[in-house]
Amino acid sequence: MSPAGGTGIVPAASGTGVRGVAARIGPFERHTEKYDTRFSRNWRAYRSELEAVRIMLPHGRRSLEIGVGTGRFAALLGIRIGVEPSQSMARIARERGVRVIGGIAEDLPLRGDQFDLALMVTILCFLDDVDGALREAHRVLSAGGSLVVGFVDRDSPVGRVYQERSGETLFYREAAFCSGKEVDCRLKSAGFHSLAYGQTIFTDPGQIRELEPIREGYGEGCFAVARGMK
Repeated sequence: MSPAGGTGIVPAASGTGVRGVAARIGPFERHTEKYDTRFSRNWRAYRSELEAVRIMLPHGRRSLEIGVGTGRFAALLGIRIGVEPSQSMARIARERGVRVIGGIAEDLPLRGDQFDLALMVTILCFLDDVDGALREAHRVLSAGGSLVVGFVDRDSPVGRVYQERSGETLFYREAAFCSGKEVDCRLKSAGFHSLAYGQTIFTDPGQIRELEPIREGYGEGCFAVARGMK
C-alpha cells in the first residue's frame, strides 16, 4: 500500500526524495505541542487566517497541503493528503484525519499532474529554496489546477513587527519573510498565472478581540493569501 493508501494518489518512484536540502524543522520537531496550542490560544487570528484561505480555494478538488504541519488547516478545509518533514507534527496531523507523506516542499515525493489544488500555509519563510518549492507545486498540479499560498507579508505593518521580533521567538528565529511583491514575482516565475490576493490580520494577533476582516490585495494585512493557476 502507498503512503497515501486508498486515495488514488501516486507517490514518486523509489529513489526520488530529499536531495540534501535541509528542512528547518528543529523547533517544530522538538516543541510540537507548544506550536500546536498557539492556534488555540490565538483562535481569533487562526480562524481569520482559515477563512482567508477558505475563500480562495477552488471547489471539486483533488487536494494536497504542502507542509501540512499538525493539520490545523487541512483538517478543517477538507484536505486529506499532506506532505510534512516533521515526524512529530505529522503524527498529530494523522490524528486529525490527514494522510501524511514524509517529504519536503523542495522535492515532493509525488508524481506530477495529480492535484487540482496545492496549499501552502506559512511555510515560504522556512524554505531553503522558495523558487524550487513553487516549481515542485506547479509540477504536481494538473493543468488548470491552483496553488494557494498563505504567508506573512513582510511589508505589512504587523509583518514588519514580526520581522523585527523574529529573533526573539522560538518558531520564527530562522524565518525569512517575503513581501507580497516578492511572492507575486516568484509565482509568475514558477509558471502560475491569473493571480489573485486576499489579506487579513490588521491588528497584533495578541490584541484581536473579534475575527479580522478579509480584504482583497496585499500589503496591509499581516497574513496574505495568493492564488495562482497552472
